Amino acid sequence: MGSLSIWHWIVVIAVVLLLFGRGKISDLMGDVAQGIKAFKKGMQDDEKTAEKPAEPVKSIDHAATPGAANRSDVGSKAV
Repeated sequence: MGSLSIWHWIVVIAVVLLLFGRGKISDLMGDVAQGIKAFKKGMQDDEKTAEKPAEPVKSIDHAATPGAANRSDVGSKAV
């Protein structure tokens, strides 16, 4: 009783075909295939960008800014 017999599957397939029709199911499967192709293409694009050498990281020397020595007492004043 727990497993579905062949007659159960035939009824389920018949109901699905009646509800959605043959054309809608084929359109749906075509859309799924296009989505899978787009996903694979996106994954290949990600791998290509990962293979490119990264540019060196640019940093800013904070000690060279004028007036940085005078800011050491910021926040230490008692009110």
